[in-house]
Amino acid sequence: MDSVLGFLVVFGVLVSVHELGHYIVAKLVGVRVDEFSLGFGPALITRRRGETQYAVRAIPLGGYVRMAGMELDQAPSRDPRAYPNKPRWQRFAVILAGPAMNLVLAAVLYIIIFGPLGMPTPTTTIGVAMAGYPAQAAGLRAGDRVVAVDHHPVHTWTQLSGAIVRHDHQAMAITVRRGATTRTVTVHTRYDRAAHQRIIGIEPAYRTTHQPIFTAIGSGAAATVAFTGAWFAQLVQLVTGRLGLAVSGPVGIAVMVGQAVQAGWLSILLLAAALSANLGLFNVLPIPVLDGSKLWLLVVEAIRRRPLDPVKEGMIHMVGFVFLVLFVLFVTYHDLLRLVH
Repeated sequence: MDSVLGFLVVFGVLVSVHELGHYIVAKLVGVRVDEFSLGFGPALITRRRGETQYAVRAIPLGGYVRMAGMELDQAPSRDPRAYPNKPRWQRFAVILAGPAMNLVLAAVLYIIIFGPLGMPTPTTTIGVAMAGYPAQAAGLRAGDRVVAVDHHPVHTWTQLSGAIVRHDHQAMAITVRRGATTRTVTVHTRYDRAAHQRIIGIEPAYRTTHQPIFTAIGSGAAATVAFTGAWFAQLVQLVTGRLGLAVSGPVGIAVMVGQAVQAGWLSILLLAAALSANLGLFNVLPIPVLDGSKLWLLVVEAIRRRPLDPVKEGMIHMVGFVFLVLFVLFVTYHDLLRLVH
């Protein structure tokens, strides 16, 4: 139940922000918005303000902004406020605003994580000395603070773990502070098949660090840029065959959200930030029915210097919609298989 409710709330927020991006920019450039809807299917709540109807619908798995002139089955509108009659750059901005808002949301969530909420940071204090591993055998225990490796000071977990991995088979001298006393012990590494490297069997204790607001803003923006770069790098590897296809559908995402709910707010926000960025980036791909296809069709229109035939454009989106539904069903089937096994 937590998984389903958490999924609906998280997905609902991500889609709402996405559609809000389209809505805001459409209003800014003077496009007439006939309806702003969260969800599909029968309307549960409707309110009309001015020329726009706002609705919450029964199926909370999406949403849409219905703008004047976007229905392909209608005769072309002469209304200067209709979407097709707006300059090309304004139409491009309206479509791009949805994915862009998802990236903005991801950055905001990262800012909250780095700043007010706080990010757990590993320290050189031992949180766990694993039973049967070299560190415990040498007398190290939870609460010991590692201050040096081979008499070279270490101040961060990155320095400590790097020093351990570099030692390979050699014995190392680890200096720890325990209360008011300092002691040095000799420890050998052991190869761990799960980690694929040599370890001594310790895990760090964590402390929560809160960045000042302006530092958090920079970190949030940097995290979003880094995520975007990694996303496109993986896409290139996928297209070139250097990376296998590993995606999750609604079922897999619901399971991840349920696990995040159990873990707490930090996990929920981290997952929501990643999902929001994924939603925004996936939407700019030139796949029919997604925002990306509309952006690319606008580019083609600019090159041809005349609009595409609405019937042909409608066929492109219809075929894309069918393939997208089949893909979602395929991914959901594999999500269920993983869940069963």
